[in-house]
Amino acid sequence: MKQAFSLWAFSGKGVDDKTLMLKAKAIGYDAVDLVPPKLFQLVHDCGLAISLATGAGGLESGLNDPARHDAIVKEIEGNLAQAVKFHIPNLVVFNGNRRPGLSEQQGADYCITGLRRVAKAAEDAGVTLVMELLNSKVNHPGHQCDHTDWAVKVIQGVGSLRVKILYDIYHMQIMEGDLIRTIRANATHIGHYHTGGNPGRNDLDDQQEINHPPIVRAIAQTGYQGYIAHEFIPKGEPVAALKAAYDVVANA
Repeated sequence: MKQAFSLWAFSGKGVDDKTLMLKAKAIGYDAVDLVPPKLFQLVHDCGLAISLATGAGGLESGLNDPARHDAIVKEIEGNLAQAVKFHIPNLVVFNGNRRPGLSEQQGADYCITGLRRVAKAAEDAGVTLVMELLNSKVNHPGHQCDHTDWAVKVIQGVGSLRVKILYDIYHMQIMEGDLIRTIRANATHIGHYHTGGNPGRNDLDDQQEINHPPIVRAIAQTGYQGYIAHEFIPKGEPVAALKAAYDVVANA
């Protein structure tokens, strides 16, 4: 199972980014998620790939707002070119918050319309646009893409193998639970995974409620070939936390 980590979650905690990435490489990590463009070359210099970068769309104002579509399409098209240059397989996109008068179906329809505009460009680039599932209970109040069924409806409506879901285990434990059954049922629509302990979005240890090893095994059994990326806030020293998380997945 290829492993990655989200740079923002481990950066700035007493270890500079270059040292952090070199140590991650030595642990066995393959890639880094959510790297700012100014660090793209540094990631490659450290012997790592970039597993996920920003595509477009704001957390609060995104694809479910048709007034934003022109700007979002332009941003995605520019970031697809960067993804090709730096061999980035996935770009994350966001749907935005619920708004008064916006039904769940209307929000999904707007996202489908926006994503259809860039699906062919993603296919031509060989890059997958992944729509992240976020919890609206704790971290992102009002976010519309907060249940797997809703996200699957959007993905099916777009109808492209290059538009999928970013399934965040932490976020979906909060919103739905029943993680393994959901992953198995929707594996063909999932293009990327994030980990994190709940509550607190911290380490994958025995002080939180998610049992990650059987979830990892279930993901592997679906035939998934992408990355599992750790996106949690370490309670202690970041390199030690990266090593512990790596071992959880590697030994699953």
